[in-house]
Amino acid sequence: MKKAFLALTITCLVISACNSPKQKEVAKADLPNSGDQLKRGEFLVATLDCNACHSPKVMTNRGPVPDSNRLLSGHDSNEPLPSYDAKTTEAFVLFNMNGTAAIGPWGTSFAGNLTPDATGIGFWSEEQFVKAIKFGKFKGLDNSRPLLPPMPWEGYSKLPDEDIKAIFAYLKSIKPVKNIVPQAILPGT
Repeated sequence: MKKAFLALTITCLVISACNSPKQKEVAKADLPNSGDQLKRGEFLVATLDCNACHSPKVMTNRGPVPDSNRLLSGHDSNEPLPSYDAKTTEAFVLFNMNGTAAIGPWGTSFAGNLTPDATGIGFWSEEQFVKAIKFGKFKGLDNSRPLLPPMPWEGYSKLPDEDIKAIFAYLKSIKPVKNIVPQAILPGT
């Protein structure tokens, strides 16, 4: 009984310590803070795994990995999509092998070029980028179409503005890649 009580006490102390304000402060200290906007943006882009959808892939023995020469450049304009059974998209979402194109009931969407090239976000303002993420507006423009699935902007919209601005600053600092991403294909077109 004494051993069980001792084990319970130690467990409670460990749980309490992990949830203490000091522990949370220590955990936050490991994260890049807003004092270094580019490092914070780089951390957020990696944590949110923007490369999963916005980078073309190369095949390795571990499977597809982001192509380091085309990071965050969106769906490759030279990659045609294979034909598919449209009936399938009534119940399933289809992704290309790169994860840069998705087909579903909304039509076909292509991951955008997030590099600072003119074919990407090169001419975007910070305000446009924030509007795209916060309100799901295509290119961050008023009166534009909504961002299409699978872009999870609704979740990202909850990020503080400082974090969205840090992501934008980081994206503006990476290597520009010229790649004109195809326009979305809406159902029935």
